[in-house]
This record gives sequence, C-alpha cells and structure tokens, in this order.
Amino acid sequence: MSLRMDIGIDLGTASVLVYIKGKGIVINEPSVVAIDINTNKILEVGEEARKMLGRTPGNIVAIRPLRDGVISDFDITEKMLKYFIKKAVGNSLVKPRVIICVPSGVTEVEKRAVLEASNNAGAKKTYLIEEPVAAAIGAGLDITKPSGHMIIDMGGGTTDIAVISLGGIVVSRSIKVAGDKCDDAIVRHVRKKYNVMIGLRSAEELKIKIGTAFPIEEERFMEVRGRNLVTGLPVNLTISSSDSLEAMEETITTIADAVHSVLEKTPPELAADISEKGIVMTGGGCLIHGMDKLLEKRTGLKVTIAEDAVSCVAKGTGQSLEHMDVLKDALISEHIKTNYNVG
Repeated sequence: MSLRMDIGIDLGTASVLVYIKGKGIVINEPSVVAIDINTNKILEVGEEARKMLGRTPGNIVAIRPLRDGVISDFDITEKMLKYFIKKAVGNSLVKPRVIICVPSGVTEVEKRAVLEASNNAGAKKTYLIEEPVAAAIGAGLDITKPSGHMIIDMGGGTTDIAVISLGGIVVSRSIKVAGDKCDDAIVRHVRKKYNVMIGLRSAEELKIKIGTAFPIEEERFMEVRGRNLVTGLPVNLTISSSDSLEAMEETITTIADAVHSVLEKTPPELAADISEKGIVMTGGGCLIHGMDKLLEKRTGLKVTIAEDAVSCVAKGTGQSLEHMDVLKDALISEHIKTNYNVG
C-alpha cells in the first residue's frame, strides 16, 4: 500500500475546494482569512472568516487573498494553503503531492507565485493544471480524442473560456469578469437607483436567490438591509429580479462577448464539433438563473450546465491526479518546465 498522498486544490477567488485521491472533495470553504493586524496572527480561515467580512473591529481584518483569479497577497495565501493542506492531510507525516489549477491567462510570474506558496505550505511537489482543462475533466468530457469541446468556467474572479482537443487547449480566453463583478454591479445599481448602500454579502445573496441573466416571466423579490445614503440610517429595501437583470447586464454582456470572440477564432473542424455537441458550463457563476439561455440566444448553440458545476474544477484536478502518469505530458509538465527553468 502506498503511503503517498495526492491532493488536488481548486484555489478559487471565492472558495477553496480540496480533493484527496480516493476520498473525493473533503474541503469546500470560502477563500477568506481573518487576521489580527496588531499581532499578525491568523484568527480564522474559511467559513468562520467569511462571517467576519465587513463586520470586524479595527484590529481585525478579513482578507480575500486572491483577486480576479490570482494571488494578491502572497503571505496570506501561503498561510491559507498551509491551513487547508494541514486540515486535509491531518497528522500524516508524509508530505503530499499537490496539483493546483490556475486560470488559463495567468503569467509566468503568477504561476511561480502559486507554486512557491504551495511548496512553502508543505507540499512535497506542486503541479499546475489550467482551469478549463480541469473543468472539462470534472464535467466528464473525454478531452483526449481529436474532437473539439468548448468549456466555459465562470468562477468568482475569472471566466475561462476554452476550446479543448487532444488533451490540450486550442483557443482560450480568460477574463477577470465573473461572479464577483456581478456582486459589485448589484451594489452599484442599488446605490444609484435607491440611494441605499448594501454590503457585498447581501449583493451575493441577491444574485443567488433572485438574480437573473435573462428576462423571466414571473418576477421574484427579496428584502435586503442597507444604509440610506441621505439620512445615514439603516433601512429595509425590496429588490426585484428585474433590478438584478438591469444591474448585471453589462457584466454578463462582457462574458457573452468573450465567448463570441473564442468561437470566432476556433478552427472550422473544431467549430463543427462544438456546433454538434454544444457548450458546457461549469463554476458557481453559471448557476445565475438564465445564464445558459442568454448564451444560447447569443451563440445559437446548445448550452449545458454540468452536473455539480461548482465542484467540476476540483473534481477534474483530482481526477487528473488519479491519471497523472497518462496526463503528465499532456497537461502538467509544460508548466513545471516553464516555472522551474525560469532564471
């Protein structure tokens, strides 16, 4: 029996999912860290830290160390990874091999930052896999054949769009417009239309419960609490789903434009495959009501939301671990070469 432990990590802007070979997904928590700035000590990580966002006293700050799919605070990311790796591995003395997925548009410097953070956090060796490839594997697509698959992974910080064939990316685009930008848009819209300031957590809740990317027949409503910008007093406000549609329109159009541009650059044979199979969507952002309908209308292609869309990237990362010997050359070794041969 092998003592070696393999871990797959979906290091997302909004949440971190950890997959252990043979066990499946063992951790799914927000990528938030709460720190006491006086002592520089970590107080909470994950769900408990998320509850503190926007609610902390002066000496405590709740940080999201990843922004738009990349590391914005290296030290905090390293500490967060250390916490999650330790939580996943437990008291095992064996250092795990770790594979982490990164957005398809990350630079060499950003790749190195992820590798260093993971290795410093206790990994024996770290590999990288591009997010659309991991998403496609997790969604159950057979990407090893000479046939085109189009995948859209809409997370918190980035939307990755890629056409994959023979285990590699043929055309791709990664934009820093996804779920978080929808939350920001809702906050701005409510402030502009109602003169009320709401928090990002409330905006996210609105997006999940009544948010829509496509006109719906039956209007839905939700009550939120905020602060009236004229009186400065707390106020309750009822927001409708058409408000959310209006608020997110620009953000969602940007994503649809990016999908269109990838389709324009796709070679004809692969475009024919995609026209036959349609597009597959993964990631938490694709669960916004009507997202699939909007893209169907825009592209004229069938759009399917993958089963268990939120976990697809983590699952795919983990499954690529289970077939590491087969996938090593196709998916991972290129990153390792570029990252360790720099300088």
